Amino acid sequence: MKFSDVFKSSFLENVTGVNVVDMLLALVLAFCIGMFIFFVYKKTYMGVMYSSSFGVTLIALTMITTVVILAVTSNVVLSLGMVGALSIVRFRAAIKEPLDIAFLFWAITEGIVLAAGLIPLAVFGGAVIGVMLLIFVNRKSHYNPYIVVFQCEDHKSEEAVRKYLEEQTVRATVKSKTAQKGLIELNMEIRLKDDNTDFINSLSEMNGVKTAVLVSYNGEYMG
Repeated sequence: MKFSDVFKSSFLENVTGVNVVDMLLALVLAFCIGMFIFFVYKKTYMGVMYSSSFGVTLIALTMITTVVILAVTSNVVLSLGMVGALSIVRFRAAIKEPLDIAFLFWAITEGIVLAAGLIPLAVFGGAVIGVMLLIFVNRKSHYNPYIVVFQCEDHKSEEAVRKYLEEQTVRATVKSKTAQKGLIELNMEIRLKDDNTDFINSLSEMNGVKTAVLVSYNGEYMG
């Protein structure tokens, strides 16, 4: 063993495993595509509380995945060790919206494809996915779903309200009903013919009706 061998390090020898230009190009492209994913997520979000931190996570996830795959492709032995290291990672964050899962997989996939050097596939595939999400997620239904919550005094006023709603809407379906002495409360899902909601004012003024509330309903429902 020579004296110069003491200063040799396999760790330092791996520094040049990935070209600096390739690293910069991959990270810049990952950032740009991550920003595009963030833009699509922001435009297509339909939940109650928008989370900007999740959008930033999509950008970071695209870049992090790119870095990991670059390291894996540069060293086969490292790839085997990294698979074992990542297998112990557990994520316990709750996914609130089903569509968020698609955005997470989209960000991870873009990072993998970029790091693999398939730049045209990453750019073209990302553009197609983004346009598809913008078209279908933002597509509004012909009939707008709402929930009407009203309280009435007796069965007679209940029947009058239900008949009135069936005349004013495309469809009216009872979701839940609560009855007690002198008070009946109904939750009904309705589909409006247009965006006019003035009918709820007339509903609240009907005989026997105590309160009437109209709520926009963007959740899952049977079509």
